[in-house]
Amino acid sequence: MSDRPRLLPLLGATRHGARDAMTCQYRCGNACDHPVPNRSDNPYFGDLVDAEVSRRGVVRAGAAGALVLGFSGAVAGALAGAAPAAAAPAAPAVPGAGEAAAPAGGVGSGALTFRPIPPNKLDTLVVPNGYDHAVVIKWGDPVVPGAPAFDVHAQTAAAQAKQFGYNNDFVGVLPIDRRRALLVVNHEYTNEDLMFPGFTGQDALSVEQVRVAMAAHGMSVVELERVDATGQWRPVRSGRRQYNRRVTALATKFELTGPAAGSAWLRTAADPKGRTVVGTLNNCSGGVTPWGTVLSGEENFNQYFVGGDGAPEELKPKLARYGIPTDVRHPSGSRKWERADERFDLAKHPNEAHRFGWVVEIDPFDPESRPRKHTALGRVKHEGANVIVAKDGRVVAYMGDDERFDYLYKFVSDKKFMPGNSWVARKHNLTLLESGTLYVAALEGNSAAEIDGTGKLPSDGAFDGRGRWIKLVSGNRSYVDGMTAADVLTFTRLAGDKVGATKMDRPEDVEPSQLTGKVYVALTNNTDRGKAGKAAADEANPRNLNKHGQILELVEDRGDNTAESFAWSLPIVCGDPADPATHFAGYDKTKVSPISCPDNVAFDATGNLWISTDGNALGSNDGLFATAVEGPERGHLKQFLTVPLGAETCGPFITKDNRSVFVAVQHPGEITGASVENPASTWPDGDFAKPGVVVTWRLDGGPVGS
Repeated sequence: MSDRPRLLPLLGATRHGARDAMTCQYRCGNACDHPVPNRSDNPYFGDLVDAEVSRRGVVRAGAAGALVLGFSGAVAGALAGAAPAAAAPAAPAVPGAGEAAAPAGGVGSGALTFRPIPPNKLDTLVVPNGYDHAVVIKWGDPVVPGAPAFDVHAQTAAAQAKQFGYNNDFVGVLPIDRRRALLVVNHEYTNEDLMFPGFTGQDALSVEQVRVAMAAHGMSVVELERVDATGQWRPVRSGRRQYNRRVTALATKFELTGPAAGSAWLRTAADPKGRTVVGTLNNCSGGVTPWGTVLSGEENFNQYFVGGDGAPEELKPKLARYGIPTDVRHPSGSRKWERADERFDLAKHPNEAHRFGWVVEIDPFDPESRPRKHTALGRVKHEGANVIVAKDGRVVAYMGDDERFDYLYKFVSDKKFMPGNSWVARKHNLTLLESGTLYVAALEGNSAAEIDGTGKLPSDGAFDGRGRWIKLVSGNRSYVDGMTAADVLTFTRLAGDKVGATKMDRPEDVEPSQLTGKVYVALTNNTDRGKAGKAAADEANPRNLNKHGQILELVEDRGDNTAESFAWSLPIVCGDPADPATHFAGYDKTKVSPISCPDNVAFDATGNLWISTDGNALGSNDGLFATAVEGPERGHLKQFLTVPLGAETCGPFITKDNRSVFVAVQHPGEITGASVENPASTWPDGDFAKPGVVVTWRLDGGPVGS
């Protein structure tokens, strides 16, 4: 360990809001430095011209004398509710399948009883008084039996393929029984600056180090056990650990399903049939299905490829729409994966990029099963996918394309969910996402003329309006002129452009409430909104130069999630509550916590909405927040925890019994100038930063939140 002092964030190192430049480089390949991929001119909303030093160092906040959150202002008008959705059918016969995702009673209208913690810049995980937390698992910990002990100075791809991967975004917990569960985690991306001692640049990496990074991507399945009768969980200490598994970008094979599988767009020299893909990339958020599997979204896959300038000319516009440079070689800072596997060079293998950007489904209860990439759900920069069973038994998956000015989607299955406790039902349900209808959203405001880009509420007291789902493809039938079904599904962004979908402020996680059927969308931010040549503010995206983001609530007509039209509103417009351009569903803003850059959303068993943040532009660490979504407490947003310096709050996941909250602490210490030898964060072990998953619980054993 170096004797030099620990680095703090450098002046001028933040860019594009509050993200550090290092995060911009590794998370998305400096996407904001490149032209906005969406250059369409979609005619909605006016003239859219262009396109803890240790775990025991936990800080408890909220006691008398703690920093008081005092803000002023008020907002008019709580937004209207919706009729509850039909009850979902019974869960399938997998040990505990569906239980973690299925809520208990309640409508998310009760008061949250924890005292909110204040914003801070501490290098620790901060939770409210009366709560505790523990690290469940972190980078390098063993996953597969026989995994070697982690050694940061002697990493190998073979070892990393058996260890917990780097970074961690989506968190799902699926119960096996009352005392055991499966933890499923995405490993979104790697940061070689913080992984390899002596790192001097991507070009200096050995091929083996590149392979280590590839093995650190993907997913992990880890069997957990409850600690005594508490809300704490840990990896099982004995037994076969029969479910433990690593899925990597290096070697795991995926099966392509759906109408685009086998199409010319997905065929390569190594896979002439276009049906088998090696690896999964940049897996961001996801969801737990009612039949006990996990969905994972492939997001910023574009940054892994070089050679777009050498791709066929007719393919270049399609590559560019997904953020792949096509006029020059990929700029320095590329991950250099082509050095370990030439398929990442599009000059040699131009179709390889088309094999990423899909929704992945993994069966954590069958470690021998091959994960699948579902082409029927379309190909975009998927944040994730979340499923609800509709009134007629079909399943509906909601998805966001995480890019400035990109779109919101949903998929409705052809087949119906089969209830019951049989493996016949499970086999059937595993096919539900292979065929159906894919839609993209168009939204219209009812006060469009009053939107001036400042965030000022229109005269009716709410940002709200109507919307419709535009059909893109159903089975093998395309509804987009000039595009086949395989075209639409492989180049879904281009299909959305053609039909006039609404440009949104980075639609990330999209989650339907299993209690009400309402759908909640985290729109993270868009600092390009309203710039010259870019789409101006509209009622669903009401602020130009939007640094803080908003939460969209969508209510399907007739309470039917298969409907083709809906009402929408913005219950939360994020930022400092003292700022008149923020809104919290009409709740007294002197009593709410400041929030910036919502990323992931989830529900607890009583239907309260939990929101995690990424890139807090208010100057404090990212965190986890909760609010009721119905009744008099609607909009009373309270901060539940904060993560360490440089980290993003991912997940979250609240167990069915409401006794445990899981979050992923992604990229702690990711601050310009940091390294293994000179870390900007020493969480969680006091030496150098390691991403990990944390569980939080009430000390008295009661339900979290309320």
